[in-house]
Amino acid sequence: MKTTETRPHAPANPIPKRDLYRAFIASLTGTSLEWYDFAVYSAAAAIVFPILFFPESDPLTGTILAFSTYAVGYVSRPIGGFVFGRLGDTVGRKFVLVTTLLIIGIATFVIGLLPTYDTIGVAAPLLLVLLRFAQGVGVGGEWGGAVLLSSEFGDPEKRGFWSSAAQVGPPAGNLLANGTLALLTSIMSDEAFLDWGWRVAFLLSAVLVGFGLWIRLKLEDTPIFQALQESGDKSDAPIREVFTTQRRPLLAAIMSRIGPDVTYALFTVFTLTYGTTQLGFEREQVLIAVLIGSAFQLFTIPLAGALSDRINRRMLYALAAVAASAWGFVFFVVVDEQNTFMLTVGIVLGLMFHSFMYGPQAAYIIEQFQPRLRYTGSSLAYTIAGVFGGAIAPLMFTWLLSATGSWIPVAIYLAVAVIITLIGLALGRDSNVAEDHEYLESMTGAVDVAEISSQQRA
Repeated sequence: MKTTETRPHAPANPIPKRDLYRAFIASLTGTSLEWYDFAVYSAAAAIVFPILFFPESDPLTGTILAFSTYAVGYVSRPIGGFVFGRLGDTVGRKFVLVTTLLIIGIATFVIGLLPTYDTIGVAAPLLLVLLRFAQGVGVGGEWGGAVLLSSEFGDPEKRGFWSSAAQVGPPAGNLLANGTLALLTSIMSDEAFLDWGWRVAFLLSAVLVGFGLWIRLKLEDTPIFQALQESGDKSDAPIREVFTTQRRPLLAAIMSRIGPDVTYALFTVFTLTYGTTQLGFEREQVLIAVLIGSAFQLFTIPLAGALSDRINRRMLYALAAVAASAWGFVFFVVVDEQNTFMLTVGIVLGLMFHSFMYGPQAAYIIEQFQPRLRYTGSSLAYTIAGVFGGAIAPLMFTWLLSATGSWIPVAIYLAVAVIITLIGLALGRDSNVAEDHEYLESMTGAVDVAEISSQQRA
């Protein structure tokens, strides 16, 4: 059973419905920008950067390419988690979210303006790697704040739904990025795209940044952080406190992310390689299947988050993890028939199982930590898990397939990742909204919870 505790009182000033929606959109915008950047950069790294920034005649720049594409963006994320996680718990959620959005957006925009290797030599790829590093730092501080922004403005008893805003970012960003690239390549020649068209995809990130800043600057800081300020209960050293007093919650949160990250890497990244090299599909066929699966996730992720508010969150998360592991074996058998329809169904179902882990994930992670340590704890968990989960999974899949010539080790790798997630769920705790209510009650007074909930639903 769910251990959510209902309090007899809640804050005297219920959060306006308009602010709830703004917080949801502000959270969604930031993570969408993150994944838009990720998808655009990945595509450019495969098509454009080897020619314009990393010429094959220069081995040094080729090495930098591999490092920047597969490592820098992930390695720098924990730095952002450490720096901005601490600031989020000491200075405020809003300040950090505005800062991280600017870092990500400016870095992406500047990439679109960079001179190429032919113009400034080896400085071009070095600047590209530096900007990729800056993107990673910004992303490391963005996720935890985006989750808290939407969840701490929302009803604590509907935390699964409200915090799922940040989780919709990956499919939304992927769809937006691939749609932009498809449009650009369809309306211009290959020469024009290579000359200047690719830059448009990076420069367009300014639109997302501008919209995100407009929304975020209109919001006050979250009610929970305001309550922390009024009560004087902010931590002076949140990183030290997390590592000394929150080791089990941190471990539970980190481990819970591994399975979903590896699942997503399998069905959105590795399938492109496996489908084209092993099954003979055209790259466009596999990409369309992935995009269809991503489109479904726009609905299944918030659905899963909302469902986790009604039943035990850990149980739903665990059932989806087991289903994803089992589907990893079935998927390769199904797609071996080399049928495009079955490939699409396989990817859509794989991403659906991922949705029912990923939707509740944000709420599960942040509720492992006390409100005064949430930004730091959730940011560290997100960024550390990303290094061991999403960063290495595509490389491990490719290596296992190359070394054995079989998909079975790939499916086993996913199963092991899911086992790690199940252990993390077992170590964690269920939702306890009493913590939020206690802080909120301390602000200016109290009214009935039923009154607050009815006003938010109105």
